[in-house]
Amino acid sequence: MDKIKIIGGNQLIGKIFISGAKNAALPLICATLLTKEKVSLSNMPILSDITSLNALLDVLGVQIEEKTVSSGKNTSKTYTYQSKNFKNLIAPYDFVRKMRASYYVLGPLLTREGHVELSLPGGCAIGARPMDIHLNSLEQMGAQIEIKNGYVIADAKKGLKGANIIFPKASVGATCNILMAATLAKGTTRIENAAKEPEIGDLIDLLNAMGAHIEGRDTSVLTIEGVSKLKGAEHAVISDRIEAGSYAIAAAITKGKIELLNANPEHLLAPLNILRAMDIKITEKPESIIVDARNADMTGQDIMTDYYPGFPTDLQAQFMALMTVVPGAALVTENIWENRFMHVPELMRMGANINIHGYASAIVRGVKKLSGAPVMATDLRASFALVLAGLAAEGETIVNRVYHLDRGYEKLEEKLKNVGADIERIKEPD
Repeated sequence: MDKIKIIGGNQLIGKIFISGAKNAALPLICATLLTKEKVSLSNMPILSDITSLNALLDVLGVQIEEKTVSSGKNTSKTYTYQSKNFKNLIAPYDFVRKMRASYYVLGPLLTREGHVELSLPGGCAIGARPMDIHLNSLEQMGAQIEIKNGYVIADAKKGLKGANIIFPKASVGATCNILMAATLAKGTTRIENAAKEPEIGDLIDLLNAMGAHIEGRDTSVLTIEGVSKLKGAEHAVISDRIEAGSYAIAAAITKGKIELLNANPEHLLAPLNILRAMDIKITEKPESIIVDARNADMTGQDIMTDYYPGFPTDLQAQFMALMTVVPGAALVTENIWENRFMHVPELMRMGANINIHGYASAIVRGVKKLSGAPVMATDLRASFALVLAGLAAEGETIVNRVYHLDRGYEKLEEKLKNVGADIERIKEPD
């Protein structure tokens, strides 16, 4: 497995282009299953998760055309998908185990074909993330669900029908799945307590461009009027707010200055406000964000994750890494996922002062300096937190299991090298 070696202590200064959003791209890919016509998605990030999901769609019989698009120093992908006829309606274990987002095929296949068999998904091991909300909602829409031999077997031979669905919590995954399922259902579906993340809005924009009738974008109540069929469309994926936030913290933790090109500040209100409270200068431009921490007199700030527009759970680990090296104490509270402090022991190996309280809170007291050490990445966002710690640490840090990073951060070493980091990937045989 590859490793990443970092020699810490360099101040990062320069520009980083923010790629298309992984968390938007994955449900968008699955939305292409709803029509027999071609759907083109541009500004797609170059990530292993995209490759894995494309491989699953290939097994289902989807025709995929790939095009590399270069603009200045940035390179992205445009994929065109066409699902005329499916070879099968089974999403097998060998594909689904690699990434949890494979479950996004459930809603589209069930509503279009009336049947789907989905292996129970894998992905980051950050606590129990059951599919109960997805399955219960589909049952309200008339689906028959059975879990057998590790597979979800779903039938809707007479088609799905509209329903009034109230989510017990604002689940992003369930909102995406039920949105897609409802587009071809008979009648009207109303989703209450829907997630409001920007990635949901991006999915709604594509579905409406394909001929869906969805109202309530950016609100917690979505109304979907089912249609008989959807058409092809072209759509550009929004920029990745989590990648942007991660590199903003890289500027902060190295007391540097980074301009985040193609970043949308409206999607990062809560994280940017915390950086401002830390005396970091944030400049919002029409198509970029400048994060300048060169003269900041930083102090620890409390963080509490919440559903959007609250502080994103996917930036909790990165902000914790920052708090380990700023004066004062910070209380970090994780309200979204259990077991999402697995990065704490690794940060402590580097000299961080962190005390975990119960399952959901940690007190971080800043230290003057972290020390480089070999550390083990446990999930995607925790991996970047360890990279951040390595950038600030004295000496050499080796981050193991970097395949997690390849799932969500495009060209990480290249982007960090371009702003002054001493970082390299060490290739090793599997």
